[in-house]
Amino acid sequence: MGQVAWKGLFLSLFDYKTEKYVIAKNKKVGILYRVVQLSILAYLVGWVFVVKKGYQDTDTSLQSSVITKVKGVAFTNTSELGERLWDVADYVIPPQGENVFFVMTNLIVTPNQRQAMCPEVGRIEPPGPPTPTKLGSVSIPDALCYKDGDCPAGQAVVAGNGVKTGRCLKERDSIRGTCEILAWCPVEKRSKPKKPLLASAENFTVYIKNSIRFPKFKFSKMNVLATDNESYLKSCRYSTEHPYCPIFLLGNIVRWAGSDFHEMALEGGVIGIQIEWNCDLDKAPSECNPHYSFSRLDNKFAEKSVSSGYNFRFAKYYRDADGVDYRTLFKAYGIRFDVMVNGKAGKFNIIPTVINIGSGLALMGAGAFFCDLVLLYLIKKSNFYRGKKYEEVKSSSRKSLSSPTLNGNQSPDQLGGL
Repeated sequence: MGQVAWKGLFLSLFDYKTEKYVIAKNKKVGILYRVVQLSILAYLVGWVFVVKKGYQDTDTSLQSSVITKVKGVAFTNTSELGERLWDVADYVIPPQGENVFFVMTNLIVTPNQRQAMCPEVGRIEPPGPPTPTKLGSVSIPDALCYKDGDCPAGQAVVAGNGVKTGRCLKERDSIRGTCEILAWCPVEKRSKPKKPLLASAENFTVYIKNSIRFPKFKFSKMNVLATDNESYLKSCRYSTEHPYCPIFLLGNIVRWAGSDFHEMALEGGVIGIQIEWNCDLDKAPSECNPHYSFSRLDNKFAEKSVSSGYNFRFAKYYRDADGVDYRTLFKAYGIRFDVMVNGKAGKFNIIPTVINIGSGLALMGAGAFFCDLVLLYLIKKSNFYRGKKYEEVKSSSRKSLSSPTLNGNQSPDQLGGL
């Protein structure tokens, strides 16, 4: 038996298989086959070629440059600064705007700071209505002390303003005090602002100039209208009627991002400005237009969180007549704008077209294979169709093993041999 099996396996290596086409008069399978064909054709034409533009070569390596320029002035009158006019040089940081620029809308000012020894002062009372400042700081736990030994000299105050001197300063009849520190004195106030200083920044404008290039197709464009009219950019504002006027009101940007400007100006935040370039270079260059979208990038639902808002500190330094340095410390709150540019370009190319057509034809073959499975294995008369499709034919020199023949009623000998 083993030799016969090996012999049969060896002889099968020399068999030749050829296709046999059987027309199955089965309406259910026929309808299924046409539905599969139409689905594949709709996918190929509708999705691959119309929606995804599978006939195009694409370039996603967008090269981009962004230049921003803010304009606007504001007037304030405060106890710390008195009457003051604010222009671009005062509230825009950094002064040379690029992909990221910051507009200051609020600040806490600590004037006339000098390097000296002073108490690390904070509030004992919980946050709420304004209360008198007392020695002992809940907001800086590392500065709390009960005796001088709690303030080792030379040790920096964690989350504080200076270095401990070794003394614990207490108020009269108080058992708890605060460490004395070497720092810029007086230290910064720990209170948060109650209203935005530069609320009028809502009406400031920003000019966003974006130049892009797709290197594969050597295509370049800019989001500014090509015109010789010098007054155009001085009078226009971005809108659907003026898509090539990239001058935006800051209040509109914040509102389009789904936020309220005055609430955001109080403690700051981050706004994303997205510029999208999706260019079909088979069309005219005028059809390649920028699309803008705006979103708030920081957590706008965390107004009561200790991490809400956006702020940082900077100082302006001076020197008095005695040669002693002093400074004015600013804790600046404001809105940071991040300009992000992306996009892609596409142009007809025969190579992706042929590849996608070939993939579609392969899917057609897969559809026929699926219908074959249904016809030969899943329907009630599958054995009948399987007997008609698969047939073993031997030459007259070999013993025939099958009663099914070429057309179902003729033997190889009746056909004169093969």
